[in-house]
Amino acid sequence: MGAGPALMGLAGCAGPLSALAPAGPSAEAIAQVWWWMLGVSTLVLLGVLLLWLWAMRSRRNHAQDDAQRSGQRWIIGGGVALPGVAILALLVFGTPAGRHQIAWPRGAGEPAPLEIHVSASRWEWHLVYPEAGVRIRNELRLPVGRDVDLHVSSRDVIHSFWIPRLGGKLDALPGRVQVLRLRADEAGTFLGQCAEFCGLGHAHMKFAVHAMEPARFEAWLVEARGTQEAAR
Repeated sequence: MGAGPALMGLAGCAGPLSALAPAGPSAEAIAQVWWWMLGVSTLVLLGVLLLWLWAMRSRRNHAQDDAQRSGQRWIIGGGVALPGVAILALLVFGTPAGRHQIAWPRGAGEPAPLEIHVSASRWEWHLVYPEAGVRIRNELRLPVGRDVDLHVSSRDVIHSFWIPRLGGKLDALPGRVQVLRLRADEAGTFLGQCAEFCGLGHAHMKFAVHAMEPARFEAWLVEARGTQEAAR
């Protein structure tokens, strides 16, 4: 009986939209920051509670003036210094996690990322593979183990492109193209979601993400190109 709530809580860490079940380096870095935040915040909470209990007990044993000076020290230490140190540590530790999503220039001899154009509109996602001339909707296919540069934009209002198991969010802005670099390290089907309220159909603005083995992805790309060329 006692293990039931714990197991239910852990079950919330899995699933196709869980950022705590990473399937790529960017999502892995973000998940590590989250777990560190959870652990540190838990320790801070316990420490604050213990100090509060100690302060309440100490207050009864001091004169009024001593209690006032002690209270001021607690306000400065616990209300200014402690949050400042915690925020600075989070900034130093968390900032590198975002580097995985930046489309850094490739060095000589390194394989070029796969380029995919993503355009959002209420309430669909339009994806284009420019090298192959393939166009699909509400579906993203990418090869396992290869970096993918997603050129994200919007046709109407602000949307937000998010695949929780592969990385963080990136706003899709009208009139502007932003690049998000992701990589899937395991094959499978994940889910993506618009993470910015964009109107009545926002909750249904989802898309499927299929991470495929490289050979299977290339075969799909050739097949999709042939099918679309035949339909023109």
